[in-house]
Amino acid sequence: MGFLYPRLLAGEAKPIFASYDGLSVEDLRDRARTGHPSAVYVATGGDRVSEARLKEIGLSVEGLAREAGFPTGTTRADNAEFDIALARLLHVEMGLAPAEASSRDLWTFLSMVLLPHVAYWRYPKPTGDRVLGSDLTRHVFGRLWWRAQLVHSPEETDPYSALRILGEGDFDQIYGRRAALGGSPHMVKAILRVWDDVDLAGLNRRRTLADFLMRLTRLAPFVSFDAVERDALEAEFRAVAQETVAALRQEAGGVVPAPVAVGRGHVLEAMIVSQPALPLLPVGTDSPSLGTLGTLGSAAEAPSGASPRRFTSVEICSGPGAQAFGLEQAGFDPVLLLDAKPQACETIRLNRPKWDVRCEDVLGFDPRGVPKTLEVDLLSGGLPRIGSAAKANTDDETPEKEVLAAAVALVGVIGPKAVLFENLPELAEGDALEPWRAWIRKELEHFGYQTFWRVLNAADFGVAQNRRCGFLVALPEPYHSVFSWPEPLPGAPRTVGDVLAGSMAANGWPGAGPWAEHAGRVGPALVGGSDRRGGADLGPTGSKRAWFALGVDGSSLGDSVPGPDFPLDGVPKLTNMQVARLQAFPEQWLFAGGKTSVYRQIGHAMPPPLATAVGLAIAAALTARITP
Repeated sequence: MGFLYPRLLAGEAKPIFASYDGLSVEDLRDRARTGHPSAVYVATGGDRVSEARLKEIGLSVEGLAREAGFPTGTTRADNAEFDIALARLLHVEMGLAPAEASSRDLWTFLSMVLLPHVAYWRYPKPTGDRVLGSDLTRHVFGRLWWRAQLVHSPEETDPYSALRILGEGDFDQIYGRRAALGGSPHMVKAILRVWDDVDLAGLNRRRTLADFLMRLTRLAPFVSFDAVERDALEAEFRAVAQETVAALRQEAGGVVPAPVAVGRGHVLEAMIVSQPALPLLPVGTDSPSLGTLGTLGSAAEAPSGASPRRFTSVEICSGPGAQAFGLEQAGFDPVLLLDAKPQACETIRLNRPKWDVRCEDVLGFDPRGVPKTLEVDLLSGGLPRIGSAAKANTDDETPEKEVLAAAVALVGVIGPKAVLFENLPELAEGDALEPWRAWIRKELEHFGYQTFWRVLNAADFGVAQNRRCGFLVALPEPYHSVFSWPEPLPGAPRTVGDVLAGSMAANGWPGAGPWAEHAGRVGPALVGGSDRRGGADLGPTGSKRAWFALGVDGSSLGDSVPGPDFPLDGVPKLTNMQVARLQAFPEQWLFAGGKTSVYRQIGHAMPPPLATAVGLAIAAALTARITP
C-alpha cells in the first residue's frame, strides 16, 4: 500500500493556472509550496505523505532540473535525459500505488503547487494538459511516472533501462492504446523488448511502430495477453513485427526479407487460429461485444449515388481524416495529407496506412518539392477557425490569416481542378468577415477560379447535430458553370437518441430506452475546444445546458457507458466513442492519443457525410458533359 498524496481539483487549479501566465521561473519558484488550502485527500487506502517527504521530493526533482540546466533554457537532448532521470526518481521516491497514480488531481498538485517552477521550466508557456490533470499521457510529471511503471523490470540489473528504447512521442503511441495494449506492464515490456531488436533500415521509425501496434491491437480483443508467458508472447510479437517490416518494405518497393525462423508463438496460435479476419477496433470501445463491428477495408462502401470515376486530391489541415474519409466516399483519393498535430497524423495512419500523411505545418510546405501534388483534381482542407469580428481586418497578421493566405497561395501553385475549404459559417456569410471573402475571391479569380460560398447544416445530411459549416468551393472553366450545391436529404433528421440508443444499452443500463426517447431531437454542435484550455467537455455553458436538456451531462466525458447500477433516471456522460458516432465517424475508426486529445480531434472534425455530400457535388461538376 503506497502513500496518499494531496490532490488539487480542477475547479481550484484553473484559476491558479491563469494566474501563472507570464510569470518567470524565478517567480514560480517563490510560489512553490508543500501544501495548499484547497488540497484534498482520499479518505482511505494508505498513509498520507508527510510534509517533510514532499519537501524532499521537491528538492530532489529541482536538483535533477539544475543538473539539466535549470533555470535557463535546455536542448532537446538535455530534456530527454532529464525526463529519463525524472521518471526513475518519481517512480522510486514517491511510493505510489498505481490506483493513486491514476488520479489526475494528484499530478495537478505536483505541477501547480509543489513544483510549478520545474514544470514551467520544462514546458515554457505550457498548454493546460501539460500542467493540469486533463491528460496523463501529456502531464509533465504524470506521464513519466507511468512510463517508468510500465517498463519497470526489477529482475534486470537496471530496472529502468527500457526507458531509453522509445522517446515520448513513440511511447505515447503505446500508452494511447492503453485500453488494448498500453495498460499492461507485461505487454509493454514485451513490446519494448521486441521493438528494440527490429531492423528499421530504410523504414520510417514512427510509421513502422504505428503499423506494428495496429496489428497488435487487432489481436487484443481475442487474446488475453497477460495470461501468456513471456517467451511465447515475445515470439508472437516478433512475428507481428516481421509482418510489419515485410509489408512496409514491399510497399516501398524494396526486397522483402525472408520470414524469421521463430514462427508464431504456439500458445497464441492456438488462441487465434479459428478467428476470422479482424476488424480495427476504436479506441475506447464501450462494449466488449463485437457483433456491431463491421469489417473495415481500404475504403468503406461508397454511398448511393457516388461517382464511378476516381479523382485525386491533396488535403491540408486534415485533422483526424474525417473530411478526407468523406471525400473518399465521393470518389477522391488523397495523394498527400498534411497536418501539424502528430496525434491527428497518427489517427489517419491507423485507419488509412497507405495514405501519404506528412506531419508538418502548411506554412512551410512547398508542393513543388512533391511532384505528385501538382497534378491533382482537388485541393481540400478544414482551415483554422476565423470567427470573430476582431479578426475581420485583412491587414492583421494573425495565425488564421497566415494559414488562410498559405492555403490560397497553394491553389496558385498546385492548380487543381477544384478547391474545397471549410470553416465557420461567419466566413461564408457574416458581414464582419466580408473583407476576407473579398480578398479570397480576388486572389482566386486571379488564378482563374470562380468562387461559391454556402453554409450547410450537417443535420440536413444524416448527422444528429445542428452543426452549421461554412464552405468555399472554387472551380475554373468550364466546370464552374455546372456546379450546384447538394440538397438536404429527404425525411426527418437523425436524433441523438437514434444514434446512441444502442451504445447506451450496451452495458445493461435499464434506463437506456427511456433516455433514447427523451433524446429524440437533433443535438447541438459538438465543440472541440482549444489546445490552450483544460480538459474535454461539451462546450461553453450554453452548449452544456442544451445537452443537459437532452439528458446528457456535458461537464466532462465519461470513461464508459452506463451499467446496470446506473440510476434509472440518471444523466450519463458521453464517451469518446459516442461523440465519434455523433460526428458520424465510421464505427471502426481508430484514434491516437489520450482522452482529451481524441475528443479535440473528434470535436474539430467535419462530419464525414457532409464532406461526402459536397464532394459528390464537385465530382458531378468535374464529370458533367459540358456543351459549348
